[in-house]
Amino acid sequence: MTRNGYEIIAYPETYTDEQKLHSVLTSMRKNDPVSWLEPDNYRPFWAITRHQDIAEIELKNDLFINHPRTTLMDIPTEQGILDFTGGSHLLVRALVHMDNPDHKVYRSITQSWFSPPNLIKLKGEIEVLAKSYVDKMLENGNECDFVKEISNLYPLRVIMNILGVPAEDEGFMLKLTQQLFGGTDDDMMRPKEEAEDSNVIAEFFKYFTSLTEDRRKNPTNDVATLIANAKVDGEQIGHLEAMSYYTIIATAGHDTTASSTAGGMLALIENPHELKKLVENPSLMPLAVDESIRWVTPVKNFFRTPTEDYSIAGKTIKKGDSVMLVYPSGNRDEKIFDNPFEFKVDRSPNRHLSFGLGAHLCLGKHLAKMEMEILYKEVFSRIKDIELNGEPSWVKASFVSGLKSLPIKYKPK
Repeated sequence: MTRNGYEIIAYPETYTDEQKLHSVLTSMRKNDPVSWLEPDNYRPFWAITRHQDIAEIELKNDLFINHPRTTLMDIPTEQGILDFTGGSHLLVRALVHMDNPDHKVYRSITQSWFSPPNLIKLKGEIEVLAKSYVDKMLENGNECDFVKEISNLYPLRVIMNILGVPAEDEGFMLKLTQQLFGGTDDDMMRPKEEAEDSNVIAEFFKYFTSLTEDRRKNPTNDVATLIANAKVDGEQIGHLEAMSYYTIIATAGHDTTASSTAGGMLALIENPHELKKLVENPSLMPLAVDESIRWVTPVKNFFRTPTEDYSIAGKTIKKGDSVMLVYPSGNRDEKIFDNPFEFKVDRSPNRHLSFGLGAHLCLGKHLAKMEMEILYKEVFSRIKDIELNGEPSWVKASFVSGLKSLPIKYKPK
């Protein structure tokens, strides 16, 4: 069995220690950028750690496909899914699991909704929402947990409003999202008594089945209505695909933005000269947001499977091998970014990989950036002297993760 120390990138606990994670990834880029790994309790895979190699694979969508292994799961979890589904590797079939031609067809259902011309209509509403959350920060006195009280809740309200989920159900959606993405974290995993009765995906599907029935009877101007009434090849969208569509929007649609927002805030606190630069020149906000997203890289990896043998960086990846694209590593690549371990609010160009490349470029990238810009502008125009008020902590998860807690203190301007 191959052992080179790099296997730790498979384990959730590694992502709670950013210094350790990036130390390993830096070594991989330098010494073995296309690594064959055989971690205990996981099926083996190639780890791709250089920006140029990740980009090369991302852009070859017909050669490197998403099916059948899209994300990293340990062997017991994979076997549990196979047993539950009767042989399928997937509990859901969302855009991130699809290849063309299906991917193109299903993406087109909501693509125009998430385009900048349509999103600009929401700007005023999101600005009002951002103001309300900064109001809460000030009403709380001079301290809060920025993750639990602000960054988790603000993008949640935005995406649930877009999707069509009522405000009273947001807590339920947040709980399920944290159980889905943080299922290996002691503070977020599904309680044992609940796990014995049903799983997270079943809970999502039950909720969205009811929502679908309502939107087919009572269509409104939201994304749920679009999905519920979508036609694919002249037929009503399949139940699995519809439920999966809702679920990916409801989860990734806020969790990744929450992580980037909180991680960017921490980076600004830890780099006060950069925060000062941003406050004095608010026109840098779009660059600062992109830098926050590079810095955090909330989606840590996706998998691809080659349909034929392929050589890259002196290694031959065999047809059918699993390939992990390690985005945090690509986003710290010294050959692409000047001083990649420095947080720079005016970094330009910024060729980060956090939204992916090619056909699978993140559908919600424009929304995420708009939300972050609006909230940061509101925060930094009304609050000053922001600093840590305790130790930050990170979610123990190897797929989608970020800060779990960020206690801060501050003063009103």
